[in-house]
Amino acid sequence: MKSRAIFVLAGVGLVIGLVVAWLFSQERKPQPPAFAPIANPYGNAIHANGIIESEQGGGVNIPVYPELPGRVIRVLVHEGQHVSSGAVLIMLDDTVQRASTEQARLQAEAAQAQLAQLKAQPRPEALAVARAQVVAADANRKTAQDQFEKRRAMAELDARTISKDALDTAENAWRQAQASLEVAQRQYELIRAGSWSYDLLSQQRQVEALTQSYDAATALLQKYTIRASGDGIVLALNVAPGSYVSAQGVYDGYTQAMAPPVLMGSVQEYLAVRCYVDEMLVSRLPPVERIDARMALRGSDIMMPLQFVRIQPYVSPKIALSNQRQERVDLRVLPILFRFRADGRIKVYPGQLVDVFIGQKK
Repeated sequence: MKSRAIFVLAGVGLVIGLVVAWLFSQERKPQPPAFAPIANPYGNAIHANGIIESEQGGGVNIPVYPELPGRVIRVLVHEGQHVSSGAVLIMLDDTVQRASTEQARLQAEAAQAQLAQLKAQPRPEALAVARAQVVAADANRKTAQDQFEKRRAMAELDARTISKDALDTAENAWRQAQASLEVAQRQYELIRAGSWSYDLLSQQRQVEALTQSYDAATALLQKYTIRASGDGIVLALNVAPGSYVSAQGVYDGYTQAMAPPVLMGSVQEYLAVRCYVDEMLVSRLPPVERIDARMALRGSDIMMPLQFVRIQPYVSPKIALSNQRQERVDLRVLPILFRFRADGRIKVYPGQLVDVFIGQKK
C-alpha cells in the first residue's frame, strides 16, 4: 500500500516538473521601453550632468536670509508665487524691538521739546515776574534809604536823639536793599537775554544724537520684516509660523543642515542649466564660439537645444548636485552655464537633474 502511494506521488511530481519545464521554455517577448533611450545627437560629444536653475546674473538662485534671529509670526507668500521687489515675504516677532523704537522716539521728541523751550526764552511770564521783582527791590531800597536819611538828619541835629547803633543799622539796611536791587536787575537782564548759546548747542547735539538713535532703532525694526530684493518667483519656502530662524537659516530636519528660509529665483522667462565637465574632458571642449549643446530630460525622450552663456573659468572640487557640501568627492569639474526659454510647453523646474551633451557646431 505504501509502495503504491510512493509511485503515485512520484508520478505527480514528474508531471509537475514537465509542466514547469515547458512553461519556462516558452520564449517571451520583451516589454517595450517606456520611452526611447536618448541617443548622442553629435558624433563626438561630451556628456555632463546638469541641474536646472533660475537664470540669475551670477548663475545661481538667491537664498534669502534674515539679518536678525527671531520667531516667524507670519508667512505672506507661497511657493511658486511671483513677487515684486520690496514685497513682504516673512515677518518675525518684533515686540521687543518695537517697544525700544517707541522709547527712542519719545526720548527724541522730549529732547526736541526741550530745545524748543530754550529757543522760546525768555518766557513772557517769567520776564514779568523778574520786572516786578526789580520794582519791589527798588521800592525796598527807597524805603531803606529814606529811613537812613531821616536817622542821619536827626543825628546831625542832636547826636543824643538817636544811638550810633540804630544809625548803623539803618545804613546797613539801605545798603542791603541797594544790593538786592542790583541782584534783581541782573536777574531781569539774565532772563531777558534768553538761553545761553552753549546751552542751545548742547541741547541741539542731544536732539541729533537721540534722533539718530531713533533712526537706528527704526532701521533695526524694519529688518524683522524680510522683503524680496527684486522681482522674482518663490522657489522654496522652508519656514512656517512658529519657526525659529537665524542669520544661518532654519534647521531642516530632513537634510539635517541649515537651509535658507526662502529661495528666490528670477522671473522665469529663461531657465539656466549648470553642468559640470570632468577635468579629464576639459581639453576636449570645442572653442567657445563653436560650442553647441542639447539637454535631455531624464525619464523622457525630450531633447532641447541650449544656448551657451559662459564658462566659469575655475576648476573646483565637485559638489553633488544636491548642493550638500558634505557630499564632496575626489573629482574636479569645470562649471559651464547654458540657458533655454521656459515657454511652459515642457514641464521643467529649477532643481531638476538633466543630461547635457556638449558638441561642436558644424
